[in-house]
Amino acid sequence: MDDPLLLARTQFGINIGFHILFPALTIALAWFLLAFRIAYQRTRDFAWLATYRLWVKIFALTFAMGVVSGVVMSFQFGTNWPRYMTKVGAIAGPLLAYEVLTAFFLEATFLGVMLFGMSRVPDWLHIVSSTMVAIGTTVSAFWILALNSWMHTPAGHVLAADGQWIAASWWDVVFNPSFPYRFTHMMIASGLTTSFVVAGLSAWRLLRASSDAGALKTLRIGLGVAAVLAPLQIYVGDQHGLETLRYQPAKIAAIEAIWHTQRGAPLTLVGIPDETEMRTRYALEVPRGASLILRHSPDAEIKGIDAFPDHPPVGPVFFAFRLMVGIAFLMVVVAWTGSWLLRGGRRPARLPLWILAGFTFSGWVAVDAGWIVTEIGRQPWVVTGVLRTADAAGDISGAQLGASLTQYIVTYALLFVAYIVVLTHLAGEGASAEAKAPPGPEIQMKGAD
Repeated sequence: MDDPLLLARTQFGINIGFHILFPALTIALAWFLLAFRIAYQRTRDFAWLATYRLWVKIFALTFAMGVVSGVVMSFQFGTNWPRYMTKVGAIAGPLLAYEVLTAFFLEATFLGVMLFGMSRVPDWLHIVSSTMVAIGTTVSAFWILALNSWMHTPAGHVLAADGQWIAASWWDVVFNPSFPYRFTHMMIASGLTTSFVVAGLSAWRLLRASSDAGALKTLRIGLGVAAVLAPLQIYVGDQHGLETLRYQPAKIAAIEAIWHTQRGAPLTLVGIPDETEMRTRYALEVPRGASLILRHSPDAEIKGIDAFPDHPPVGPVFFAFRLMVGIAFLMVVVAWTGSWLLRGGRRPARLPLWILAGFTFSGWVAVDAGWIVTEIGRQPWVVTGVLRTADAAGDISGAQLGASLTQYIVTYALLFVAYIVVLTHLAGEGASAEAKAPPGPEIQMKGAD
């Protein structure tokens, strides 16, 4: 692989695919932590204190990983895509700056108090600090997704005399057509990711220490939140798909592997897309299903790949979409079954605990699959209809990109393995500590030391 453009895209894709794992967890985990902290404040139950102490460590570790990988991603804007900022920097720059000024600084200001101030500041101040961190993570997602959504469905921009795209209406730039759907979809995705991490690691803790009261509490919370969010995400995803059909029909054609414009288009459940022959091999189809889902009419016309001279590669988005949707439906089954098994204060058996532990990082798989659908589905544009990906690339050689890509892959693989090892170690240590430590008043007072 010596195509500089493909290498630049691959390198940036790996970096953003790695980076997004951590915000996808910290955005919702900050709100979970706030709930744990308030629960302890209300009950003074040692199990809630031990739970908070464990998960605040996990939050700190994950937050740090997100910051480090995010800095690298920002650096790659200059190395891989210098013409991106030249052309649309007057829009992208302020949105990124708003994220730093209104969200990152808010998180950074109160994060230290949240992590280290529980026994050093009044309870109300510690709770306020935890609230500010949670708000900061959400506001950060707001600005980042505003920019990303604008790149998919640009609005409110005009071409200046110097050839740069500038904002004519910041309201239209931020609240572009896809932003409400994309922001809602991502926030629910973060909630689901966090719910299954909380439930999965809690199940892992219970497998090691069945008397772990805090783990049983967080297991119930994780499953309860997931049971609500999983079906809601399927509905929101469907609405997002209808919006995508309106503004990015080529992406939908690739997702569904609809090769030719037709009425009564079938819904392909599985198959192997063949772009050379413009057909899907071994396709398992539901007759008229795509027209029914996308247009709410079994005889509606759906545009196919042949209607778009510029269209994304079919294979990656076709498979990634089915992986994302498949995990979403499995989440519904696992969350509802798990909640039913725990009804009425029942304790879980070992087999369900092993299943839940196996689903710990299912949200991450779904998030990365969704990101593949979103970003590869936008190609060949970096800003749809405004700036092509090829026109945003720099002049770095294939050899340079290949060498740095290899280094990124090795470094991120090592970091990810180390992160998972530390994460599971913290969960195991938390189970042991909580099972052994007495819930006395001294521990309650010094819980955050």
